[in-house]
Amino acid sequence: MRTIRRLLYRDIVSSVVFVALAFLSLFFFIDFVDELDGVGRRGRTVWHAVAMALYEVPGHLYELAPIAVLIGTIYSLARMAQASEYTILRTGGLGPGRALSLLAVLGVMFGLLTFVIGDYVAPASERQAVLLKARLSGGMTVGGAGAWMKDRRNGSDGAHSFSVNVAGTNAAGVLQGIRIFDFDADGRLVQRIAAARAMVDADGTWTLTDANVDHWPSEQQAGVAAVVSTRAASMQWPSTLSAEVVAAAVLPLNTMTTLELWRYSRHLSDQDQAAQRHEIRFWKKALYPLACLVMVALALPFAYMHARAGSVSIKVFGGIMLGISFVLLNNLAGHIGLLRDWTPWIAAAVPSLLYLLLSLGAFAWLVRYR
Repeated sequence: MRTIRRLLYRDIVSSVVFVALAFLSLFFFIDFVDELDGVGRRGRTVWHAVAMALYEVPGHLYELAPIAVLIGTIYSLARMAQASEYTILRTGGLGPGRALSLLAVLGVMFGLLTFVIGDYVAPASERQAVLLKARLSGGMTVGGAGAWMKDRRNGSDGAHSFSVNVAGTNAAGVLQGIRIFDFDADGRLVQRIAAARAMVDADGTWTLTDANVDHWPSEQQAGVAAVVSTRAASMQWPSTLSAEVVAAAVLPLNTMTTLELWRYSRHLSDQDQAAQRHEIRFWKKALYPLACLVMVALALPFAYMHARAGSVSIKVFGGIMLGISFVLLNNLAGHIGLLRDWTPWIAAAVPSLLYLLLSLGAFAWLVRYR
């Protein structure tokens, strides 16, 4: 059995690596050509385009891992079936249950590799790509309305809630265009702070630069009719919004690890903000490595198809279509779950469960009747 395991694993791993390299080469070329459009602007060179394309490679590898596993495994098993190698292995004692368990172990290994890439390599690489793009373009804007965050804090006059807006960051990563709205326990706006720049310390203290503070009189200050405005070259604003929370709100979602997504979704829930989008993203990222196990199980039925049922190229083409359909369904389930307010883990798990049931059903039918 050790010889069979070595034969299967070596053949499948080499095929998966070949498919992954082919896909990554194609995506690197596309990203490189796309970045060439900015060469010559703001000091960008060809090497900057190469660096940006290279920074995108780990993210592409993470997204393509299940498809590469599916196509590579189908190619390997279909080629072995066409050459009657798999038939010989079956007559030598490789039963359906043993074959499924061997491939399940390989699928778990691929899943662990996908987890490491998606949680450590890809987020760090995406972060570097964002920082490089910010340096080359002179800063980074966050959408049309910026990033909004909420905070709560108890003061001497009761509980206060804060709405914080950040327009973007400059080339050095310093926050720009900060607006802070302070509301009292009755929901009245009592203070507005507008600052040109801000830095967030580890303890959550914001250091605001070139700040303008507008203070509205409270109900107890009925005699004060005018809004009091003051300016400060620098001021401290204490907050529970740590640097990690701010980074999660400002940076793209693909720069966040599974743990960071969980923490940020909990923060949004605690502040009564919409957190379902980040919760679905968390569950999709947490369950995504299991897709490699599902893809291996989906590829196993191809080993039980007779060579006359189609050539290797046709089976590989079918694997490509299955992989594309899985990616489409995985993305579609997240959007539908967000629109229909599904439970986040259900929206993330439905595609993998459907394809796992499909693979096991096809495998059982082929073993029983073919």
